[in-house]
Amino acid sequence: MKNEPISRRQFLEQTALAAGAMALATGCASGTGPTTQPAMAAVKRTAADQVTLGGTGLKLSRLGLGCGSNNGTVQLAAGNEAFTKLVHYAYDQGITYFDTSKSYRTFNQIGAAIKGLPREKLFIMSKLADQQVADVQAEIDSHRKAFNTDYVDCVLIHCTYKAGWTTEWKRSMDALSAAVDKKWIRAQGVSCHSLPALRESIVSDWTQVHLVRVNPQGIRIDAEEQVQWTGDNSPVYDVAPVLAELKNMKAKNRGVIGMKIFGNGEFKTDADREKSMRFAMALPELDAVVIGFKDTDEIDKGVKLMNRVLAATV
Repeated sequence: MKNEPISRRQFLEQTALAAGAMALATGCASGTGPTTQPAMAAVKRTAADQVTLGGTGLKLSRLGLGCGSNNGTVQLAAGNEAFTKLVHYAYDQGITYFDTSKSYRTFNQIGAAIKGLPREKLFIMSKLADQQVADVQAEIDSHRKAFNTDYVDCVLIHCTYKAGWTTEWKRSMDALSAAVDKKWIRAQGVSCHSLPALRESIVSDWTQVHLVRVNPQGIRIDAEEQVQWTGDNSPVYDVAPVLAELKNMKAKNRGVIGMKIFGNGEFKTDADREKSMRFAMALPELDAVVIGFKDTDEIDKGVKLMNRVLAATV
């Protein structure tokens, strides 16, 4: 037969049909079917990931450096210069979240410690320690001056432990909201030390960020009554009520950070620490966690542990 020339359009149509037939045959042969897409690789999560803090839109590293172990005594044990090196070392490992309080010994050292680091990449959290101060606005402003920065990323009302705290702290709450409006701080929140206080913090629409004590061993976590700390012999409490409140926080799109992951240092063994880290990393309600590391070796171990746990839970 005489071969008839074909147009360019006919050539493209025939090529497309042939390619489709080949894809169909390949799919049938592999058992995947013609519409099956290859599975996407799981995203690797790490301690250095920049995560979003609930509905605040703020970014921070998944792992934070707590600067308040025994009110900061642990972090400053080796002196101010060593503390600055600790902060810079943490930053070099991808940790951008640093946690302090007006009541911690590290408070007045944060400004020097973060000098030379890119401020826009840091997340600094601090806390108001006293509701009785005469000028709350000045107290909040003192954080900016101490840190030598125009703003603080988040300031919390610290260590509330009973129902009714929103009434007692109303003046400070209003001052924090005013500071947000003035861009002195970027978010406001609370750390609680009892279940009644924790529940009230969720009911209050004022709260944007929660700092929550949580670990599966039930050490130094919130209970119905205020927990009295007794050295290394803390009472054990059921973590289930705390987990229920975490869900309520997330239902309101709050930022949630876990603390006391290592039981305020009471978890001495690798097994206990890994158990708690696996527990925390499996909680979808936690945006990040903060741990009080005393030296670079502890930071290395903490980062390595979190990365190993995250790799196993992908």
